[in-house]
Amino acid sequence: MNAAARLAVAACCLLAVSWPAMAQQSKLPKIGVLSLDFPDNPSCVDGVRRGFEDLGYVEGRTHALELRWAKDRVDLLPGLASDLVRLNVDVIVSASAPAAAVVKEATTSIPIVLASSFYPVEAGIIKSLAHPGGNVTGVTHFTPELMMKRVQLLKELLPKATRVAVLRAPGRLQDLVVRDMDTAARRLGVELQPIEVRSADGLSPAFDRAVNGRAQALMSTQGPFFWRLRAHIAQLALKHRLPTLSGEPTSAEAGALLFYGPDLIEGCQRAAWYVDRILKGAKPADLPVEQPTKIYLVMNAKTAKALGVRIPQSLLLRADRIIE
Repeated sequence: MNAAARLAVAACCLLAVSWPAMAQQSKLPKIGVLSLDFPDNPSCVDGVRRGFEDLGYVEGRTHALELRWAKDRVDLLPGLASDLVRLNVDVIVSASAPAAAVVKEATTSIPIVLASSFYPVEAGIIKSLAHPGGNVTGVTHFTPELMMKRVQLLKELLPKATRVAVLRAPGRLQDLVVRDMDTAARRLGVELQPIEVRSADGLSPAFDRAVNGRAQALMSTQGPFFWRLRAHIAQLALKHRLPTLSGEPTSAEAGALLFYGPDLIEGCQRAAWYVDRILKGAKPADLPVEQPTKIYLVMNAKTAKALGVRIPQSLLLRADRIIE
């Protein structure tokens, strides 16, 4: 064998030995994302992706996403979460509030980042915001203070209101939201009228109950159900002449009188920062859970005019946006 042939054989052997190591080094971190949404309504998932882009990540080159969509079916979440655990992803991002508890139940070892959650302490997902403990950290959007502030804003808008209907979905976390709203309401001399709604067909009867109960305004608790039906709720509120404060994003654009709450997409973008820290070696237990740094107040002046409601100057000056 001549020198050239021997060199070629040696090169091939070197490649054969080094290729597994090179492949191992080039293995992309897998990030699982669990969402309750439909694939054609990615919302929070888009926010997570934008967050990665802001940090210089390029999907397919620096990381791989394993997306799982429950398509609006909460009953599918456990199976999808288990699927991500079986794939042994490096991190799981919970991209919807109902998914948070499900993912927590599915694994105690894979790091979990909350991109969209509320009341994670009360739900038993973390020990505290400052010291989450375990394998979970991330962002929480909704707090008791926020729920109380919504009642205060509604009272500021309608100082003579003494009875307010609250549309709520079933569930323990919904109980907590109503509890915190009621705490603020009692201090302000307002009686809350909680009305449970389980389906879109139940909305019209719920408004009838509110009117029959002499409600002077309306609020709702939080969740995908109320976000999907925000336009329908706004239409019914206008029909029954009930000024409505909603915490669902784009609800004022859909016709609600007021929106007060965080930008959920901003929180989802922030989740990418947590993933980045974890991939670089940080432990979820050492990363405090963040609350929103900015709460937005949006008003619909057209709806106010249709309802005959005069928005106080104090609220107009604090509004981040007024829809004419």
